[in-house]
Amino acid sequence: MSESGAQLFARLEARRCLKDIEPRLFPEDGGPDHGEVVELYGTEGTGKTELLYHLLCRCVLPVATGGLEVDVVFVDTDYSLDMLRLVSILDSRLNAARSAGSPSAGSDEAALRSCLSRLLVVHCSSSSQLLLTLHFLETSLSSRPCLALLLIDSISAFYWLDRCEGGASIAKQEEKLSKCAELLGRLLRADSVSSVAPPLRDYRITVFTTCHAIRRSYSGPSSSSSSSSSELNRPYLCRPWQRLVNHRLLCSRQEAENNMAATAAGSKEQRRRQVFTVQCTSSRTKTSRSSSFHVTDGGVEFM
Repeated sequence: MSESGAQLFARLEARRCLKDIEPRLFPEDGGPDHGEVVELYGTEGTGKTELLYHLLCRCVLPVATGGLEVDVVFVDTDYSLDMLRLVSILDSRLNAARSAGSPSAGSDEAALRSCLSRLLVVHCSSSSQLLLTLHFLETSLSSRPCLALLLIDSISAFYWLDRCEGGASIAKQEEKLSKCAELLGRLLRADSVSSVAPPLRDYRITVFTTCHAIRRSYSGPSSSSSSSSSELNRPYLCRPWQRLVNHRLLCSRQEAENNMAATAAGSKEQRRRQVFTVQCTSSRTKTSRSSSFHVTDGGVEFM
């Protein structure tokens, strides 16, 4: 298989390693390396998307403001990407850098434009579109050697649709996501490739994706909270995808005591009181770490 000049340049260009993307999330020296997949797993409202925005901003912000200054592809399968929220977080981080006296923060509009130029957003409305997107991802990897991170929000968006279209056959239900996992594996690792398909791991990207927790069985009102929690936290996507995941961030929400008395559910003041917990487990280092954060107008703040 011949290699184009763009592919050669992308392969030879050393992509930024993201092991230090957020040290407070991962065990010591346990951050995601080249070609690794991180899954943010949890029920709705546990801070997964806000955490994804935090990581995105960390990547596209310039080095002078505490960022990594790398390109990012955001695959939005839930059609929930809030650009106003993202710009608000970026603006807050840039303003904080200016207040700290960073000479390279730049003007408001110019700095924001520079950050957003490092972001490529793709929308998908089915597993078939997601599969096509991953097929064409190689083109972006070849043309953008600074591209280091792929974000997918979320990988489980089409789970029920695929189950419905697959009928009674489990293989049919999981066929499209299995193909997505296989193709993504080709872009990340040589060990997940058959002798027929050439390895593409030289692209050295890192993948973060969200996955919604679901309850697949009903145990009745007498079931204990621990067994219910265990059922929610158990992986349910196809085996090829589960084998691809190197780090799993289990997200949960902890309500403050005084928040229980709040009557306006979902209000801005109530949201500020919410504490989110992340339990990270790594299959590579066999270690784990727990961290907490809350969400402010300026984004995620760790505690």
